[in-house]
Amino acid sequence: MNGDAALLLLADSRLPAGGHAHSGGVEEAVRRGSVTGAGDLARFLRGRLATAGLVTAALAAAACELAAARDPGAPPPGDTADGVSLWRRLDAEADARTASPAQREAARLQGRLLLRTARRMWPSAALDTLARAVPDGPHHPVALGAAAASAGCAPRQAALAAAYTSVTGPATAAVRLLGLDPVTVHRLLADLATALDDTARAACASLDDAIPEDDEPEECGHQGHQTRLHQGHQPERHPAGHAPAHAAGHVAEQATEHAAGHPVEHAVEHAAWQARWHAQWHARWHALPGHSAPALDLLAEGHLTNPMKLFVS
Repeated sequence: MNGDAALLLLADSRLPAGGHAHSGGVEEAVRRGSVTGAGDLARFLRGRLATAGLVTAALAAAACELAAARDPGAPPPGDTADGVSLWRRLDAEADARTASPAQREAARLQGRLLLRTARRMWPSAALDTLARAVPDGPHHPVALGAAAASAGCAPRQAALAAAYTSVTGPATAAVRLLGLDPVTVHRLLADLATALDDTARAACASLDDAIPEDDEPEECGHQGHQTRLHQGHQPERHPAGHAPAHAAGHVAEQATEHAAGHPVEHAVEHAAWQARWHAQWHARWHALPGHSAPALDLLAEGHLTNPMKLFVS
């Protein structure tokens, strides 16, 4: 599927994945009197985009990269035990960046619904492995990134979708809660267009920070990242950056013959490859932005104890 078209579907609040039921904390802000009109809402949306929005965008980009990763000498991580381990590690990175238990619960609920929907819309080994790796439901940005890759999106598009949904949910909820003019609220979202692009770029840059400067890609995307992750494991390079089919087959044949003739050596080499593979992913995720929205945490916890709720969080 075309990545641009898939991006529109992923960002559509009408996607049956529970996004319409999340307020992003604005319901509790309205209840406390912190958001009473369009001016307050504008500040709330900018603050959320700069904190939670950036974190979720970076996690979505990382998940999209992992789901799309391929190595010429090994199965894709989405279809191996290695993939289960890496998905769990990435979900743990999301958990560590979500300080509020109420927010973690809401993020997993939304992620579980999105993953269930995405597996029917864009079936893939990566989505199946993610479901096995985190049976209780991955964090929403992790599910979003994996779904984006399965739908044909690049990491930059996954980051943009995550940033976009981080502000559209609260904006839509504010219209219902405060009776605001929908056109006025959408004008606030239009004013955030540049900030949304900047957030998506910053999210990808946070991943590229783990890569030496002389090996950075032109932008956050599939090919540049795969080349960096798999240096030392690729067949002879060709003008287009890919080995032709007959060359790939020859490499696979050689690997099979080597494994059959040298089982111990092959096991050692595979273990070393696994260690390098994990180390490269972990180093890349180490640069993900940290959580920095204590106000949103307090709102989420207050919402959890509030007996009257219209939205999840």
